[in-house]
Amino acid sequence: MHIYDDIPLHLAGYALGAFLIGTHLCLLTQESSTKAFLQKFHRNTLVGTILMWIAFLWFWLYIIPPTMFKSPLAMDLGEDFNRLKPILFYVVPVVAYLVTTEVKEFLAVRALGFLCLLAALPLLMAAFQQPQLSSLLIPIYSYGILTAGMFFVGVPYVFRDAVQWSTRTSARWKALSLSGLAYGVAVLASAILFW
Repeated sequence: MHIYDDIPLHLAGYALGAFLIGTHLCLLTQESSTKAFLQKFHRNTLVGTILMWIAFLWFWLYIIPPTMFKSPLAMDLGEDFNRLKPILFYVVPVVAYLVTTEVKEFLAVRALGFLCLLAALPLLMAAFQQPQLSSLLIPIYSYGILTAGMFFVGVPYVFRDAVQWSTRTSARWKALSLSGLAYGVAVLASAILFW
């Protein structure tokens, strides 16, 4: 049993719905400041360093060998990969340090990508084999952030281009923000009414 196995679908729905509603309301009400922040985000080394350390710590908690430290997030990676856990226990912090000190190009976007990849797992676990058709809202969002996360890590300039495209006109910005807000409302309403 993993800690993510115990996440109820309705709690995942409340969390995701609140997150989507909150962020998209902020995008709508603080248009000029959020546009300015997002346009500079890909070059923000401080935010990138903080986000990258959060991502590496989250991943590190997955691979801690149970003999060294009892992590609530530790995962069974299969017989072959479990043998690598003692090595990864020491390698991951070194890699985290090297990435945050030596990889300055698009560090914030790459860190955001790692966080997207990590955040999808608890959402997918909560929605796994749920009978309600509306529960598909969570996997659809999860696979969306998984796809975005892979692009952000592998080809991070896609984030910059997407931000430039999204912020080009106010009407486009509002349409995208309202779409995200509507999705968040749908997730929250489903969590309250059906899950």
